[in-house]
Amino acid sequence: MKKSSQLSGFYKLSLNERINILKDFASLNDEEVKALQTTGSLNAELADRMIENVIGVMPVTLGIATNFLINGKDYLIPMAIEEPSVVAAASNSAKMARMKGGFTASCTDPIMIGQIQVLNVQDPYGARMSIISNKEKILRKANDQDPILVSKGGGAKDLRCKVLKTFVGNMVIIELLVDCRDAMGANAVNTMAEAVAQSIEEITGGEVRLRIISNLATERLARVKATFSKTAIGGEPVVDGIVEAYHFALADPYRCATHNKGIMNGITAVVLATGNDTRAVEAGAHAYAAIQGCYTPLSTWEKNDAGDLVGTIELPMAVGLIGGATATHPIAKISIKILGVRTAIELAQIIASVGLAQNFAALRALATEGIQRGHMTLHARNVATMAGAEGDMIDKVAAIMVKERKVRMDRAKEIVEEIGQKSN
Repeated sequence: MKKSSQLSGFYKLSLNERINILKDFASLNDEEVKALQTTGSLNAELADRMIENVIGVMPVTLGIATNFLINGKDYLIPMAIEEPSVVAAASNSAKMARMKGGFTASCTDPIMIGQIQVLNVQDPYGARMSIISNKEKILRKANDQDPILVSKGGGAKDLRCKVLKTFVGNMVIIELLVDCRDAMGANAVNTMAEAVAQSIEEITGGEVRLRIISNLATERLARVKATFSKTAIGGEPVVDGIVEAYHFALADPYRCATHNKGIMNGITAVVLATGNDTRAVEAGAHAYAAIQGCYTPLSTWEKNDAGDLVGTIELPMAVGLIGGATATHPIAKISIKILGVRTAIELAQIIASVGLAQNFAALRALATEGIQRGHMTLHARNVATMAGAEGDMIDKVAAIMVKERKVRMDRAKEIVEEIGQKSN
């Protein structure tokens, strides 16, 4: 029987009911369910092996985005984030996208770039030609460092070389293009870059300094497209409003920063949930947004001939399924199991789809009711909790504040006190 991510009223269910649905959808065993329900699922011994100077762990709330249909396949998507309304917004966007077939996603090959910096070269352009002439020798040396990756179809595939004119003189920069397959690739690429350093010094007569991966992964792009029916999202005025909001971001970097932040709300949440490197993905995304010399939106929004809204997104997506926290963190491993992904490319397609969905949700809210309505409803619950509300009182206090449009700590404390007096 085909499993669907279209779960009506999922948010209304109790925590145990949601977990039971997830257990069935992803075939989780009892131990994995227990790990999801235990705040300290990352035990101290394991945590101590992950980073230095460990003193404990800091849990982040983990939610499930529903309704996602990507390349014809249903997904329930784990998202680790502290900000209210993000998971709900992504789920609602995915529900609207299903009416026109969901999200269509693709990726380029998982190629990462390793950079080798060479200084003190007397003839930098001549050295560049020598590097290119010795390309096969350099690639062989690089691939000798990781025969397992090569056996799986990956490894150093190409090399390019450029001369940079800087304030401290000319630099020769060699770039290894490495197919990392299902790994993010930092360790493999850095190892290869370091291994070819001596050969490059011999070829160029210069001195190698930096040997490191670039997080601007322009050879490892994820692309997604989705069409939203004008009738489903509120009519052509809403379509026009979203397109106009996009052009605002295109014309103004101050608006564009928030536009792209909304995209990254969704992307970073899934990257974190799967144990991937959030800083690498974020750095690559924002650098890619500015690659033409000015900061631009990562997504585009247009109206087609039928008056429907068409959204697309393209950005670097350096994520993996093997190595790092993805392979060691118990919740990251469960998140991967929930997603049911088999390759890093599939994971990248999912993450980019969530980014587009999140962007649509934010733009639609801005173009209609404003961003605060849904966000503040959820934020009010946090404020109520901080003001001392417990149990059912949290929702009562939050509802009053939202109705009054006074979501503030001082008002929350007053309401908590008022309700407490009435109950006494």
